[in-house]
Amino acid sequence: MVNRMQFYIDGAWVDPAVKKSTAVVNPATEEAMYEVALGSKADVDKAVAAAKRAFATFSQTSREERVALLTKVIEVYKGRLKEIGAAVSDEMGAPLPMAEKLQAGAGLGHLMTTLDVLKNYHFEEPVGTAMVLREPIGVVGMITPWNWPLNQIACKVAPALAAGCTMILKPSEFTPTSALIFAEILHEAGVPKGVFNLVNGLGPEVGAAMSEHPDIDMISFTGSTRAGIDVAKRAAPTVKRVSQELGGKSPNVILEGADLTKAVTGGVMHMFNNSGQSCNAPSRMIVPASKMKEVAAIAKAVADKTKAGDPRGEGTTIGPVVNRGQWDKIQALIKKGIDEGATLVAGGPGLPEGVNKGFYVRPTIFADVTPEMTIAREEIFGPVLTILGAKDEADAVKIANDTPYGLAGYVSGATVDDAKRVARQIRAGNVNLQGVPNDRTAPFGGYKQSGNGREWGKYGLEDFLEVKAVAGFNAA
Repeated sequence: MVNRMQFYIDGAWVDPAVKKSTAVVNPATEEAMYEVALGSKADVDKAVAAAKRAFATFSQTSREERVALLTKVIEVYKGRLKEIGAAVSDEMGAPLPMAEKLQAGAGLGHLMTTLDVLKNYHFEEPVGTAMVLREPIGVVGMITPWNWPLNQIACKVAPALAAGCTMILKPSEFTPTSALIFAEILHEAGVPKGVFNLVNGLGPEVGAAMSEHPDIDMISFTGSTRAGIDVAKRAAPTVKRVSQELGGKSPNVILEGADLTKAVTGGVMHMFNNSGQSCNAPSRMIVPASKMKEVAAIAKAVADKTKAGDPRGEGTTIGPVVNRGQWDKIQALIKKGIDEGATLVAGGPGLPEGVNKGFYVRPTIFADVTPEMTIAREEIFGPVLTILGAKDEADAVKIANDTPYGLAGYVSGATVDDAKRVARQIRAGNVNLQGVPNDRTAPFGGYKQSGNGREWGKYGLEDFLEVKAVAGFNAA
């Protein structure tokens, strides 16, 4: 039985310093399922003190010890995949098969990839007469979101463990259970006390206390750009490292000569995945203006087959969005799209047909969108696709880059070489060509207001390492 009213600090489940909680609501039913404890600065102080003590010894462990530890974590995690998937499905609304395979599976994938990296990573590198040492940065504060909870927790915790860091995790208050299960997994796997600590709570309280804490050496944050800016400001006086993965408004450029049916169908399905609640969602489809009607028809056919419904129901494609606040925001932006003159091709405001409760959004597509429209500029974070027309390839690139964000880009062309040519011009940290998905061994992160730092693979490990040059180390 998961204990939602305690925190995991210094290897034990402990009561909060102050008794305070919030309800966790099932977005499919709008009903409160249970309460989860909310932490305070006092809880953060306790967790940081434990992590600081543990760092003295854990930072000195050998590669072999950390390989053994991660191997055990993976073994225990595999036994709880279904439980994690069920928790994610209940708390953020992902269809159960998707929650088990993709949501829980993403966490396992990052653990396994990090283990492979750790086995072969060079922590020491001779440079001239010096030796460059890569050492754990110290105590890390981790703040993770609700949309891909285990993906974001694992791609921070796994490399931090591999590096020899100690940590405090604040997961989202909307999806606490999968994080609490993760803490149980680490405990069962034998992670030494104080190395991993978990404090649930709200951003303005627990997140702020972590960002400002003088004994936290690094903050790894995933969330909105607005919240990321606040974290960075609070962290600045202590000059700690801040690694951020923030918002996105990613372009999906479909070039003249591309297989339209394949590219548009794939793009729409990707956009609707996870109910559009992915920071790297291909939310702006940029197509040759002359093909707008044809593209809209293909996109509409996909939307019409996309079923928003019960996450545990047969045939459900997408579940609800996470909460009332998100639903209200998405509805306002759909209305804004209509008011600003975009062509509503599919979906629209309100609940899907036959649904009378739950935070469900109709799979929505707008065509004839122009770059200055609100729906082309703001991150909607729901199953809403905007289709923009471009005069030519140069115009498509210009529209693609006309955003404060730079997390991801997608390009489909008549040939891979066509797609490569455009990919080099897109200002984003990740670009996917011809429908090929991301590779977990490659870096993930953004340009511009989509953040800084990189996660995944060896790049994620290096985010948690300091670089030390020892001159004379190799002198004769």
